[in-house]
Amino acid sequence: MDWKIELLAVPVSDIDRAKEFYVDKLGFVADFDQVVDENLRFVQLTPPGSACSIVLDKGMTRMEPGSLEGIQVVIPDADEALAKLQAAGIEARGVVEWPWGRFVFFSDPDGNGWSLQDITAIRAARAAQAAETAAGA
Repeated sequence: MDWKIELLAVPVSDIDRAKEFYVDKLGFVADFDQVVDENLRFVQLTPPGSACSIVLDKGMTRMEPGSLEGIQVVIPDADEALAKLQAAGIEARGVVEWPWGRFVFFSDPDGNGWSLQDITAIRAARAAQAAETAAGA
């Protein structure tokens, strides 16, 4: 049985400001923006190419705005991602290289922390190792 993450809540203090950041600066797709009642607005956004979305959480969970850390997204090119973030006026940190990938870090306007992981080199090394193994077989 597959278990697939569908939706992550991102706690924010201002839905409109957060939506502008994620859609206009990061290029997320605005899937839903629905007022449920006077206390709840459901805004679902999806990163380009992702099967998992986020919901802008203002009072839906007990998380405080800006308290989320460690959301990780796989990207094809860390240098390109850093340049895109900086061009959009987003303060980003990176490119940091570790054995498990190249990373770029940034936060949304509330301080929720994101990491972008470029695993291109890891995939290339795995493919080379598989080809070497197959050639030796």
